[in-house]
Amino acid sequence: MKKILIALLSIVFSCTLQAKDRLEVYKDYDLGTEIMTVTTVKVDPNMGDVYLAGLQNSWVKAVKIQKELGYIKDWKIYGSDLPNSGDFNMLLVVTFNNSADLEPNKKKYDAFMKKWTEADEKMSNEIAAKYADVRKLTGEYQLREIMLK
Repeated sequence: MKKILIALLSIVFSCTLQAKDRLEVYKDYDLGTEIMTVTTVKVDPNMGDVYLAGLQNSWVKAVKIQKELGYIKDWKIYGSDLPNSGDFNMLLVVTFNNSADLEPNKKKYDAFMKKWTEADEKMSNEIAAKYADVRKLTGEYQLREIMLK
């Protein structure tokens, strides 16, 4: 029995020596090219529907135009099932095909502004002015997928 225990411990110990304590990019994992921007939002209690109504006529309208023009891959809104816990309870997510899509581009800006009317701009500004009454932005992140090999 003692010999079996020693043999098992030897195997376990030798396996831990083989394990890496750090991974190397491109050797042990790859980085995705898609970029996601994530905005974390803390919406006040019972104000989720009010905030979503405002987003519908501002942020959502803008990202729909951007997607239609091919400037973004996709967009999503996530809401917590536990809205009163943590530092945020809603996420606004925009997915770009790659980091080049984040660079300033006058041609893209002009094409967007042709679709984003003065009325849209005015409504968006009016809605955004009221956001402080229902929510607080708690963070903004730029994420890239990590694919372990």
